[in-house]
Amino acid sequence: MAFRKQGVRIEILNKEKTREITSKLEEQFGIKDINGIFVKKGRERIFLFQGEFSPEEIKNIEEMAPIERVGVYIGKYVDGEDAVRLSIEGTQIFKEQINKNIFELDKEQAEKWMSGQELNIKSGKKGFVVMKYRDDFLGCGKASEEKITNFIPKNRRLKI
Repeated sequence: MAFRKQGVRIEILNKEKTREITSKLEEQFGIKDINGIFVKKGRERIFLFQGEFSPEEIKNIEEMAPIERVGVYIGKYVDGEDAVRLSIEGTQIFKEQINKNIFELDKEQAEKWMSGQELNIKSGKKGFVVMKYRDDFLGCGKASEEKITNFIPKNRRLKI
């Protein structure tokens, strides 16, 4: 079900698209148990809604007043990579289930990471990885042969 309000597209994902996202989350990070409704805003932003409203009720609310968000932003579906890049909140929501593609940071690396710097390091991994410092999940980066690219938004970076 998709609808448009003031140029913003909100799509409550159907079972097939939900299966695609769920399959990617399991393949990439080991996440299997997802309770809630996936909502897509724009071309790639994915939200997880765990409230009491049905998709029809959300649509009715949207017709009365524009909805900025539905649920918690958990990440982006990166179409060109056929992959999901989890947000900081996404990694925290699923932290009990994430068991694949985790990169453990030391204190110095965690400070660099949270200040928005990429890590020039050979991780031995490729693609999206979950960044972890001790028991804290700090979002996702993209690992290549020589570095891990940082996606921490500027307004959320530590000022060190």
